[in-house]
Amino acid sequence: MENNTTKPFFNTTIPSDWEVKILGEVTKFSQGVQVDLEKQLTEWQPGYLKFLRIENYTQSSNDYRYIPGQAGRDKYINIDDIVIVRYGATAGFIGSGQEGILANNLFKVEPNKKVLDKRFLLFLLTDFKAYKYFQNAMFGGAMPALSFDIVGSYKIFLPPLPEQRAIAHILGLMDSAITQNNQLIAQKELRKKWLMQNLLTGKKRLKGFGGEWKEIHIKDVSKEVSIRNKTDKQLTVLSCTKYDGLVESLEYWGRKIFADDISTYKVVPKNHFAYATNHIEEGSIGYQDSFDEALISPMYTVFKTDSSINDLYFYKLLKSHMLIYQYQNRMEGSIDRRGGLRWDAFSIIKIHIPSFEEQTAITQVLQAADKEIQLLKAKTDKLREQKKGMMQVLLTGKKRLKINE
Repeated sequence: MENNTTKPFFNTTIPSDWEVKILGEVTKFSQGVQVDLEKQLTEWQPGYLKFLRIENYTQSSNDYRYIPGQAGRDKYINIDDIVIVRYGATAGFIGSGQEGILANNLFKVEPNKKVLDKRFLLFLLTDFKAYKYFQNAMFGGAMPALSFDIVGSYKIFLPPLPEQRAIAHILGLMDSAITQNNQLIAQKELRKKWLMQNLLTGKKRLKGFGGEWKEIHIKDVSKEVSIRNKTDKQLTVLSCTKYDGLVESLEYWGRKIFADDISTYKVVPKNHFAYATNHIEEGSIGYQDSFDEALISPMYTVFKTDSSINDLYFYKLLKSHMLIYQYQNRMEGSIDRRGGLRWDAFSIIKIHIPSFEEQTAITQVLQAADKEIQLLKAKTDKLREQKKGMMQVLLTGKKRLKINE
């Protein structure tokens, strides 16, 4: 069946066999239960059930609390039930996929099954149009909140039940593809972590390489470089992040966070390293290979390696957990905490280094792992865009599905 005739609804049109409904007309809401903290256990005991809090939905946290089953049996949530965060910074968040007793700062949305399919309702509520509506309608200032009246006043387009189920099935297939791809990313990231832990320490050696690694200090293969921008060159200003390394400050932050006077800033030539002297314990270290010259805050330390080092290998090593652990220990032991980890203390960190050839081979393996993860993440982004496009046309009736009678 395919019906393309339409009827007007404000600034859009919907198929003639669709209806416009107020959400409160076709659903009912039930708030969770409040349980005193002293009655919540961190470990399961017989007779206790999971107590579902906001973070169990918004952060996919497995840090569950448990409460006596009789405390809120009438507030029990099944795995396919839909909940909305009612209060706080994440008010308006739509969740599903949990089973237990619902906390009082969330509420359940239960559809009238005679006219509204539950999976279809979930896609309606997670559509950007619904998100925008709830965000604009919230009240409470510092503590945002949603009322049942606000949620219940949301207008939805309602196709016949068979079409609802068909739409939910198609969008569900997209969700499954996204979930499977993200699971693969998680597997590849675990594999990359294993590779780094083993290849960067010499626990595992690549085929064709043997011999002992040299124990050295960082200063044995590198030197500090401190060039001030005295001529006030108008170069790109960089910031350093713990995940992405050196990034263009304006592009990354979306606004200007550096000083107007950049004559005191340090020049970072190409193929040089820089780290946030006061925040390196977070892994804020980067490698500059994008510009002939760039600028960094004077609060950073800049250095360069010698010809015995493959810089890309060295960057992987400096960002590894074992080195970040060293930064943290050295900063915690520093008398002058405000001074951070200066070059004198940073440069005497001991490391084990293989030959240049083995460094290069290890780098190639880790870069291949990075590339694989990047491609999978790009695929997830593409799938999400495809799903978004499908929701825009399927949930408004702009595109119809053929339904077998």
